[in-house]
Amino acid sequence: MIIERTKDEVIIRLSPTINEENLQELANYGRYLELTSKFKVSQQQVDDLVKEVKKGRRAKTESKLDL
Repeated sequence: MIIERTKDEVIIRLSPTINEENLQELANYGRYLELTSKFKVSQQQVDDLVKEVKKGRRAKTESKLDL
């Protein structure tokens, strides 16, 4: 593996024997890092958002199941 950093990008060179599924997971993680690199949130904010999402999901599920 070779990693090169230029002014505008990071280039990672890998052996062609890398499993395609693993390579896609690596690409997805790299994309996640790109998208979230400028976000500054606390763990508490993340936890609060998760609670809110779960609450909304539970209400929808209960509604669909007539509970």
